[in-house]
Amino acid sequence: MFWWFERNGQHSRVEVLQLATGTYELRVVDADGTEDVETFDDSRELADRQDEVQQRLHAQGWSGPHGWVV
Repeated sequence: MFWWFERNGQHSRVEVLQLATGTYELRVVDADGTEDVETFDDSRELADRQDEVQQRLHAQGWSGPHGWVV
C-alpha cells in the first residue's frame, strides 16, 4: 500500500509491504529520494509506527495522505 504526502510541490511516499517471511516493511521515501526502511514482526507495531510517521509528516507541513492504495 502506498500513501503520498505533498508539501510545496514536492512529494514523499509512505509504503507498507507484507513480506513472504511473514514480516512487514515500512518504507518512507523522502522528496529527495532518501529511503528509510523499518521491519516489523507484528502488524499492530507496524500500524502504530505508521501513525507516528504520518503525524511527523503533518507536523513538518506535509499534507496527505493523498492517492490510492495499490
